[in-house]
Amino acid sequence: MKIDKNLILKLEDLSRLKLSDEERESMVSNLSDMLKLVEKLKELPTDDVEPLIYVNGETNIWRNDETETLISADMAVKNAPEAHNNFFSVPRVINLDNK
Repeated sequence: MKIDKNLILKLEDLSRLKLSDEERESMVSNLSDMLKLVEKLKELPTDDVEPLIYVNGETNIWRNDETETLISADMAVKNAPEAHNNFFSVPRVINLDNK
């Protein structure tokens, strides 16, 4: 891929950025350097290297589920702005009309 001013202008437009000429030149240089680094990494022999899944050797550490004391429905809705039959009452947010 060729990194040039036209590509930077296109990226600038897509990202809704306004760059100065100096910033555009810097972007051309920086992105070109990044692509060179990626190309250099492609030269490394990775045939016998397994993909890295975890950074360290640990896997998921699961904990046992433990029940705790629950509050009653009355207590749960005690400070609610509106409640009806021990349920929270909230304004409708979905319009079911097909209009």
